[in-house]
Amino acid sequence: MAIKNSGELSERKKLILKTIVDAHIAAGEPVGSKYIMQNEHLTCSSATIRNEMAELEEMGYLEQPHTSSGRVPSELGYRFYVDSLIESYSMTAREINEINKLLISKMTELDQILLTASKLAGNLTNYTSFLIKPKASSVSIKRFDVIYVDKHSLLLVMISNHSAISTKRITLENAISQLTASDLANALNDNISGLTANEITLPIIMELEAAMGDKSYIVGPIMKIIYESMGELDDGDLKVSGMDRLLQYPEYSNKEQLRELLGVLENKDEILDLVSTPESDGINVVIGSESSVKVMNNSALVFKPVVRGGKRIGAIGIIGPRRMDYAKVVATIEGLADNVESVINEGLDLEISLADSGEEGKKEET
Repeated sequence: MAIKNSGELSERKKLILKTIVDAHIAAGEPVGSKYIMQNEHLTCSSATIRNEMAELEEMGYLEQPHTSSGRVPSELGYRFYVDSLIESYSMTAREINEINKLLISKMTELDQILLTASKLAGNLTNYTSFLIKPKASSVSIKRFDVIYVDKHSLLLVMISNHSAISTKRITLENAISQLTASDLANALNDNISGLTANEITLPIIMELEAAMGDKSYIVGPIMKIIYESMGELDDGDLKVSGMDRLLQYPEYSNKEQLRELLGVLENKDEILDLVSTPESDGINVVIGSESSVKVMNNSALVFKPVVRGGKRIGAIGIIGPRRMDYAKVVATIEGLADNVESVINEGLDLEISLADSGEEGKKEET
């Protein structure tokens, strides 16, 4: 069916669409006009509601399964709901306390903070969660440290411009001294730091060899390790938690489709490409075919980049069916990501205010 130009939806159509989306998210079943009459107490007849539902279907916001007279939201319907109809979700006292436990845990490792936040997002929403360390388009090493181990071994420590750390042990045939290790660190920082792999030209390598004098023979193996490490740092990483939660939803009952989705999550590259270049540093919601990942047509991703010092250092998010509870997921991801940023940027143990928050999660009109 061709989709009409939607234009502006009337307030009644918006209310009907919102009611259908909320009910379908909660129960996963098609929604009929009788349910809307009973729950919204509209001042129009059931026939009028059926006509409005038919128009919403013709406009592309609803779909009608063959086995039911009720309607379910289409991808366009979910997008309109997320952009225009979603209500703010007030976190429960329990949810707030769980987040505060993370923030006062005194964790110092960035990866540990992000992984714990990601797992907590999954636990609080009951969806599959993920942590992304995004692909970097221009990795460089901002600082080199060289640690002398013994006369044939060094530890090369590299800190990238994205604050990732790589440590490599290097074994050399010729004997070296502790002074050589110190000289190498200085030479690397003077000549290589801040440059991408493409910017490290042959003349620069020759300057590095000149700086090492009679120990220039170590530059070749050292540069090989540096190039390999920069490539590894550029790969990005994806960690998925609670994969078994996908099995709770009938959308993933098709074993072949589920196998394909799990394969994409395991191989990680397509998801990394999607999440590493978000539209904004705010909440990003990608629904169905909006994703470049073909097997995501029946799924949705909600994620938020984590920013430190003005640079994106990762992202935490949720993957689930298109009918996920967007209000709760958005509030959870936003709360976690924002407060993790506060901790890693300012070292603050930021408490979330309990003001205006009830004991049970509730939604309030925005």
